[in-house]
Amino acid sequence: MILVSVMYPGGVGTRFDMEYYLGHHMPLVRERWSPMGLHEAKIVRGVGTPDGSPPPFQVMALLTFESADAFGKAAATHGPEIFSDIPNFTDVEARVQINEFPEAAA
Repeated sequence: MILVSVMYPGGVGTRFDMEYYLGHHMPLVRERWSPMGLHEAKIVRGVGTPDGSPPPFQVMALLTFESADAFGKAAATHGPEIFSDIPNFTDVEARVQINEFPEAAA
């Protein structure tokens, strides 16, 4: 299993339409990618840092896939459709990170 983190930077003047994201974008992601190895999709909204500063990321999608290969195939197959939807809900560039679960944590 791997975890794909899709992180949307925050900051003054950035736009993020949470209603569109939750009501249209994430259902699209689940519909297209679940048959291709997406096991779970969790959304978290940044609210701050320990010192009270604004969060560096306003929203993060945490996507659990069967494998890096499954994510790669899903992204290659439906990525253009999914990624082209991003400007409909935000004006920031998403940052994507692929993570693995260490064996000791399993």
